Amino acid sequence: MSPTRNARVLFNSVPTGFPEPGKTTVYDDTKTIDIEKANLSGGFIVKTLVLSVDPYLRGRMRSPEVKSYVPAFVIGEPLVSHGVGVVVRSENPAVKKGDHVYGFLSHEEYSIRKNLEKLEIIKNEHNLPWSVYVGVAGMAGQTAYVGWTKYSKAKKGETAFVTTGGGPVGSLVIQLAKLDGLKVIASAGSDEKVKFMKSIGADVAFNYKTTSTEEVLKKNGPIDVYWDNVGGETLDHALVAANVGARFIECGMISGYNEGGRPIHNLEFVFSKSLSMNGFIVMNLFPKFHNEFYATIPAKVASGEIKYTEEVTSGLDKVGEVILSVQKGLNKAKAVIKVAND
Repeated sequence: MSPTRNARVLFNSVPTGFPEPGKTTVYDDTKTIDIEKANLSGGFIVKTLVLSVDPYLRGRMRSPEVKSYVPAFVIGEPLVSHGVGVVVRSENPAVKKGDHVYGFLSHEEYSIRKNLEKLEIIKNEHNLPWSVYVGVAGMAGQTAYVGWTKYSKAKKGETAFVTTGGGPVGSLVIQLAKLDGLKVIASAGSDEKVKFMKSIGADVAFNYKTTSTEEVLKKNGPIDVYWDNVGGETLDHALVAANVGARFIECGMISGYNEGGRPIHNLEFVFSKSLSMNGFIVMNLFPKFHNEFYATIPAKVASGEIKYTEEVTSGLDKVGEVILSVQKGLNKAKAVIKVAND
């Protein structure tokens, strides 16, 4: 077999604001791989099928001396995110040709792996699209499931406020909250996402760009559970609108990712209202929930009990544009890059 193209997306420079396609990230299609003859040294070759584009990738676009919960991307090396691939050749007895793997994959068409570190073989018993396994049945869904299950302490009849409720994390949180019998207030940045939030059960859904978050919470609160994906002034409004003993689940603060952070002014309510505020990183907690999650969520997705949306873009060459779209909140649903057919 002649060498096969092995295009990739490289981290090229540290951005100072929003990441710029062609500058922060660069598409490179000059590399090739000989699938039959490549030296595997007991490893295996993964053909990348789909890749996830998530808000947290912006945090990896930094200088290596800046420490965080995930390593910085290496300049000149491919980006890395969650993905699904199929094994096309293997010398590893634990992995066979045709196996599908999920986990951290580099942004290249083919990659050689020594073992299953940061990967797992997935069976897809419900015959779902592979894109689902980087969305509602992947890291985004895991984040919603773990955070809600561990920290919400939800009680039927309470009120939850969910930010970025039209996205892959927030939309599952809405549905988990409704299954627990809560009233749900949800916000997103477009009328299309508002329509979706209503379709999955949100009792009050609004576009925060055209409607006052403060007024919505005054009218429909107080809130007992706050799922925070945005931080900034929305977190401030939630602190004011919180009930005594409310639980705040801090999942992300995208409003400040490209601006060096956003100040919070109302933290005194944490003690005056006896609030609990829990932040978490899904990778640290998920192992305890792994079997429960995979036994629950894919089946509910397959049956239609759990609904999802996704925005699939074909081609590694589009990665930079999709990353920027996610950072600006312009994506209409869970952002997925389709790299190849199965």
